[in-house]
Amino acid sequence: MLHMSANTESFLLSDLERPAACALNVRGQGQAILVCEHASRFVPDSLNGLGLSDEAARSHAAWDIGALELSVELMRALDAPLVHSRVSRLAYDCNRPPSAPDAIPPKSERFDVPGNNDLSNAQRTARVIEVYEPFRDLLSQTLDTRPAPPVLITIHSFTPIYRGERRTVELGILHDTDDRAAQLLLKAAQSSGLNTALNEPYSATDGVTHTLREHGLKRGLPNVMIEVRNDLIDTPAGVNRISGLLAPMLAQMVKQLTTEAAE
Repeated sequence: MLHMSANTESFLLSDLERPAACALNVRGQGQAILVCEHASRFVPDSLNGLGLSDEAARSHAAWDIGALELSVELMRALDAPLVHSRVSRLAYDCNRPPSAPDAIPPKSERFDVPGNNDLSNAQRTARVIEVYEPFRDLLSQTLDTRPAPPVLITIHSFTPIYRGERRTVELGILHDTDDRAAQLLLKAAQSSGLNTALNEPYSATDGVTHTLREHGLKRGLPNVMIEVRNDLIDTPAGVNRISGLLAPMLAQMVKQLTTEAAE
């Protein structure tokens, strides 16, 4: 049961709105764990929509469009567990530590987030306790139950145009200090037909590899972050196409890494 500390004001999520994170296919036999930190654009009722315009609430600023659908397809293809957040990253970005200024962003892309301005310490603490910690703990518990060390794979999407600049990259493969999985995946992607780049459109220097660091590097697990341009996965047909391309590449990567680890 969730207990609020003395420094928090009230429950952020109602009983009907919980849990803040979900784990699917936890008994999957694949040797990977999939993670989707930005799976949802849901904002708890207690936050009054964060003062967002309808456009902002539905935009990529609120979630990674298509990322959950792609994660579910890959979950099935790889028979891997999937852990995902059920709360918008504008309420709390689960791919950021509590110390990060953009964990609760007052502005995201071109959209202001009025409900994140001038928060008290108690209000910030409530976001951490009710959104970030349940996600972090669920992912840790899921990793703890695996019979053998898995490969950690996080799934994201990005916008075709950012701050007026068009992005030609279709598939980004990101890593932190451990590039084993990324290099294998980059090699496999050369025959995919996708315009693929390493550490694009973001890299570890942008602060986007928190999950890889917290749950992959600390455990010594091979890990990689995948970014797919969201116009490629904003329809069921698009998700199916990209999943069909990514699944065999990921399966090959996971097999090679887990085989090497067992030798």
